[in-house]
Amino acid sequence: MPRVIQEEKNLSFFEKYLTVWVVGCIALGVLLGKLFPQVAVSLDKISIYQVSIPIAICLFFMMYPIMVKIDFAEIIKAGKTPKPVLLTLFINWCIKPFTMLAISSLFLGVFFKGLLPGFEIIKGGARVELYRSYISGCILLGIAPCTAMVLVWGHLSKGNDGHTLVMVAINSLTMLFLYAPLGGWLLGINKMPIPWQTIVLSVVIYVGLPLILGYYSRKLVIAKKGFKWFEDKFLHYLTPVSIGALLVTLVLLFSLKGELIIKRPQVIFLIAVPLFIQTCLIFALAYIAAKWLKLPYRDAAPSALIGASNHFEVAIATSAMLFGLSSGASLATVVGVLIEVPVMLMLVRICLKTKHLFR
Repeated sequence: MPRVIQEEKNLSFFEKYLTVWVVGCIALGVLLGKLFPQVAVSLDKISIYQVSIPIAICLFFMMYPIMVKIDFAEIIKAGKTPKPVLLTLFINWCIKPFTMLAISSLFLGVFFKGLLPGFEIIKGGARVELYRSYISGCILLGIAPCTAMVLVWGHLSKGNDGHTLVMVAINSLTMLFLYAPLGGWLLGINKMPIPWQTIVLSVVIYVGLPLILGYYSRKLVIAKKGFKWFEDKFLHYLTPVSIGALLVTLVLLFSLKGELIIKRPQVIFLIAVPLFIQTCLIFALAYIAAKWLKLPYRDAAPSALIGASNHFEVAIATSAMLFGLSSGASLATVVGVLIEVPVMLMLVRICLKTKHLFR
């Protein structure tokens, strides 16, 4: 089998200025949500088990071009080297949830407490302090490791796509078992209703479907046209599809949730501070640990990036179920989306700049 296709050394036009496109698409999404709120509401209603169908379609086209480039012989190799997988699991489940709780509690419950509004009525009629609601949203982000977007970050960082896929699959299965009990414990409630259908459907749409179609279409095209045509022609037309789908996803997502951002702009910054610190801290811990474990760069980069990023779709769905879409917890999960792409792009750049430090 041919090896995983290596990306060209220079970033493409889309990749080079991706931060600019991301900021523009976020602004466009918020503007469209403000000018045409009914369109956003109508799109939001097109869902199955709280999984937005329009966003799911965009995420599929974001994932497929990456999946079709994966040589599955690399996945078999990845299973024989467990260090990156064990590192990712340790960071995601033994470190990340607790640092998120500590950092968000310190900043939102101590440093910024006097700057935040007092109370809110959440779903079910309970009256809670708003800072606690914001912390709850941060916790829901911290216990939801990324299972879709990280494939993009690992790909852009020139990481091992096969290893990234293995880690995503294991993380997805682990989340099914640990998300509810860990979330219930950290939120301090007896029982936490978890949208199992949302989690399973998300994994199927964002990972399973593009993986299967990518595998079979890769085999078919190479068998019919040969590997050279597949690499030079087929992938050439697919290259901008993933980035384009990411940008459309951002426009859709922020047209759906942009109203919350417009209503509370000052709170956005206060919530973003601990989320930014948490993301950078987890990345640094995983990246340094990967260096200490003597992992090659192609395994170290995705191991660190998958720990730093969050599964914001599940976090948003869970916060909406528990506290309501207009709650402080839901706002915190939306802020997670707001900073996720720019911060992860920054971390991808750091990976590429420090690539020489690894073997």
